[in-house]
Amino acid sequence: MVPIAYSVRNLAVRKTTTAATAGGVALVVFVFACVLMLGESMRHALARSGSPDIAIVMRAGADSELSSIVSPVNMTLATGQPMIARRPGGAVDASGELVVVIALNKTGTNGGVSNVLLRGVPDGALLLHKDVRLIEGQLPRPGSDEVIVGKAIRGRFAGLEIGETIELRKGRSAKVVGAFEAGGSAYESEVWGDLDSFRNAFGRGTMVSSVRVRLSSAGAFDSFKAALESDQQVDLKAQRESEYYEKQGQSTSAFIQVLGIVIAVFFSIAAMIGAMITMYGAVANRGREIGTLRALGFSKLAILSSFLLESVVLAVVGGALGVVGAMGMSFVKFSMINYANWSELVIGFDPTVSLTITALIFSVGMGLLGGFLPALRAARLPLLDALRD
Repeated sequence: MVPIAYSVRNLAVRKTTTAATAGGVALVVFVFACVLMLGESMRHALARSGSPDIAIVMRAGADSELSSIVSPVNMTLATGQPMIARRPGGAVDASGELVVVIALNKTGTNGGVSNVLLRGVPDGALLLHKDVRLIEGQLPRPGSDEVIVGKAIRGRFAGLEIGETIELRKGRSAKVVGAFEAGGSAYESEVWGDLDSFRNAFGRGTMVSSVRVRLSSAGAFDSFKAALESDQQVDLKAQRESEYYEKQGQSTSAFIQVLGIVIAVFFSIAAMIGAMITMYGAVANRGREIGTLRALGFSKLAILSSFLLESVVLAVVGGALGVVGAMGMSFVKFSMINYANWSELVIGFDPTVSLTITALIFSVGMGLLGGFLPALRAARLPLLDALRD
């Protein structure tokens, strides 16, 4: 076996080509890791929005709250089940909510427009949404045209700062009176206001989009679902809130990752070609060195392994640089459309240990693929031809 230090030293000698190839690998791994982190951030943001002991009730056949309508009669049926937990005082722990989307101008985009999700909630809804916490300002007064904004989209759209106003519809505006956080969940990309005010503004009468209920335990969901859906005259379905949000993020997360991986694959081909050229150049310039190693008794397999190790070390160095660069993106936040409800969702780059390991394995794979053929050429180089170089 050729000493590992020998292989590493050869990389250090060829500083320029080593740096150029490692830089190419770093770029590929950076893109690959960022894509994985972005998809993970999307899943985490939506997963944090759901609780296993909360059930969300919508119209049967609706894929999201945006396309769902629940009548007062059905809401009464949904909140009248014995499995629902009670608040202090005896009231059921439930919240009928209205979800609508409006278009607002994005700040810093020269007139760019995107959708923002508005959620109308009843008084006391924060008793159900325990992770939602006011961080500045005040809560909207019942019946008023006042709203609070999630901290993720605060200031990203015109009018979404405390003291400013947004237009709900022509001739009717709402004033931003507070800001809230929700543990990093998708709620932080929403604007919340009074349920009755939103109903009136958008002509929804007494309807809601969904009903959330806190069950007496997470295990009570199956019986709640069975009791609610057993009546064929009721057009309702129940889902765990956690499962609902998991499904909401699948299409967008899959789109991000597929697109990103396709780009990373094309980049990786270029990086592997660069590594291959570097290693072929090393073989061409080190013929006598290879012949000497053979004369000293090192086998073809040992020489192949030595050159392949050089390629892998080169790729790992580039991969480590790419991962470090990707981890620096954890401080970056940006918004994109969530295709489940066609509204903006602010996400970032969520680094995890498993994603880091996956990115490094990806770089090792590039090193193996890019270095195999040059290493094989070095191993097959005839001894006499090598010594004559």
